[in-house]
Amino acid sequence: MILVADDDAQIRDVLRIALAQAGFGVAEAKDGRAALESAQSLRPSLIILDIGMPEMDGLEVCRALRKTTEVPILFLTARADEIDRVVGLELGADDYVSKPFSPREIVARVRAILKRSQGDTAPQGVMRRGIVSVDPGRHLCHVNEIAVTLTAREMDLMERLIARPDHVMPRPQLVDAIYGTNVNVSDRTMDSHLRNLRAKLAKAGCADAIETVHGIGIRMGACRGA
Repeated sequence: MILVADDDAQIRDVLRIALAQAGFGVAEAKDGRAALESAQSLRPSLIILDIGMPEMDGLEVCRALRKTTEVPILFLTARADEIDRVVGLELGADDYVSKPFSPREIVARVRAILKRSQGDTAPQGVMRRGIVSVDPGRHLCHVNEIAVTLTAREMDLMERLIARPDHVMPRPQLVDAIYGTNVNVSDRTMDSHLRNLRAKLAKAGCADAIETVHGIGIRMGACRGA
């Protein structure tokens, strides 16, 4: 089930129809507080969350949800609200789409996020680098014995980097691998995901997990920890 949270009834209608035609069950919420309550009671597979809602805005809802769940979140934002997009990603959202949007793009992004979050890929087993281990099939990441909870985007990043730990991935190649081609993703979006991932790994005891090779790209660090 997909939870669509937006105070605009017309947008909810458009998304409900598009998602239903794609085979998804849909629940709706017209404000932030209702979205939070529905997310906690219905446990949807993914939430489409508008930032500018009454009662609680989308950022508040995301912040509250991330205390208890890593349910995938796709933000809807106004074109001018770049700071909101960045803050949303830093809070743990998986993706965002700017208004006005194409319903087909929303459906495509929902499918892509669910595919990643549900591990709909060929089993690869556990991959290790120093004190870090990643099991993409079960969506698990550990630093030594400490579990690190990752969003779908963060797990995708880890999987790409740890699969070729000594290879430097150019940023455009990394963006294409995670978001797909023909999708416009800003540098700040990728920076937000990388910043979140670094912070989570560092908190678990591995501050050297991801290296930036200036002017070239990103690679997996030695992962030796403190």
